[in-house]
Amino acid sequence: MCAYHPAEFQALTFHDAVPAFREGRDSPRKYLERCLETIDAREPTVRAWVEMNVREARSVADRSTARYLAGRELSTIDGMPVGIKDLFMTKDMPTRMGSPLFRDNHTHQDTACVQALRAAGAIVLGKTVTTELGMSYPGPTTNPFSHRHTPGGSSSGSAAAVGARMIPAAIGTQVAGSGIRPASFCANYAIKPTMGAIHRGERLALSQSHVGIHAGDLRDMWHVSIEVAKRSGGDPGYPGLYGETTLHPATRPLRVIVMEAQGAAELDDDSRDAFERFLTQLRHAGVHTIDRTNHSLVDSFERAIDESLEITRDVCAYEMRWSLENLVERFGGGLSDSLTSRLELARKMSIDDYRQLLAQRDKARAAHAAIAHIADAIVAPSSVGPAPKLDNQGLDSGISHTTGLPSYNAVTSVLGAPTITLPLLAVRGMPLGIQVIGQQHTDQHLVGLGRWISETIPARSV
Repeated sequence: MCAYHPAEFQALTFHDAVPAFREGRDSPRKYLERCLETIDAREPTVRAWVEMNVREARSVADRSTARYLAGRELSTIDGMPVGIKDLFMTKDMPTRMGSPLFRDNHTHQDTACVQALRAAGAIVLGKTVTTELGMSYPGPTTNPFSHRHTPGGSSSGSAAAVGARMIPAAIGTQVAGSGIRPASFCANYAIKPTMGAIHRGERLALSQSHVGIHAGDLRDMWHVSIEVAKRSGGDPGYPGLYGETTLHPATRPLRVIVMEAQGAAELDDDSRDAFERFLTQLRHAGVHTIDRTNHSLVDSFERAIDESLEITRDVCAYEMRWSLENLVERFGGGLSDSLTSRLELARKMSIDDYRQLLAQRDKARAAHAAIAHIADAIVAPSSVGPAPKLDNQGLDSGISHTTGLPSYNAVTSVLGAPTITLPLLAVRGMPLGIQVIGQQHTDQHLVGLGRWISETIPARSV
């Protein structure tokens, strides 16, 4: 185990290498080779990757090197090595989706965000491990700060590869807590943008699915997000991610809402103390905090989101039923007990049950919109504590979650609201993130708030 100290940990970043690319003192090819050296050293333990295309990556890096020397780089992420969560199609690598049922699944096409990355000159280095079909059953990946702990899920490999300094950024997804929670466990900066802000490609079947970005710092996180969105657009019928290419200036929030959600009851004492110290530092910096005890609309919001885990569980089950039934019919089995339990739940649901869930979700979104004037953002821990051990027996609403409980995350997936996580805390030598949540389509401003918090509030270990 390598203890994590947020004030000392140096994540791998990309944007600060670019000036040397332009001057010929460094190059995307040399940068890639350094990434590959780190992967060679750490992959036997971390196991973040399913597949890599090193030959093509080197070829793309060489072309990027030539562009920088000629002053014709394609974007702010030209030459950046990026990992792709193995739920997304890639034309040059199989898409196994964390399931043995898809071991030979070669689609020979790129999903929308991968197309966009290639168009921006980024290096699509390989596919990162995901849980089974992006749900709860874990893959082989371990936490980069302790091989005995989970990296989180379902964006397990993406979060771990960034946390292990293998790559500066990676693509993930979130339906419940699959992006922000593993980012919290692995000391990533990450964004789950506004619903539909980045085109989901073939992941459109789940109404709460979001594309997310993991990175070593806020600048790289935003550059990947906006460069992809400019080229892929948002989901069909959605306006896409708003914002400029440059990182938003640091912006001090005047007021923040402290969210309980379903996670507050599950915080361990050390994590609660760490979060309370963070809030004290915010107040000392001149930020006013509001919670359900001192504002009636915030209390109404908390009551509206109080079943976010159950809403997410049941919405996902109902929306996955047709695909899971097809897999059972085709293969006669091969699903984990966790995924089988979701199918059994779906079989008991009616369309009226689903309509009721959508009504609950709409109510939660309305309650969130109703507090927009009260504060600049919402803050909460990014997870209910640091990463649990791999052999934990976590349960959420009857579903096994050995990759950690999404009790602080399902709410933003239900709301379709943007959220970022900042790796500001450490508890018992493991990372714990701070989550900053905004209203829909305020992503760029939200990153500015997160930038101010990161630059102003000292990182702490407990």
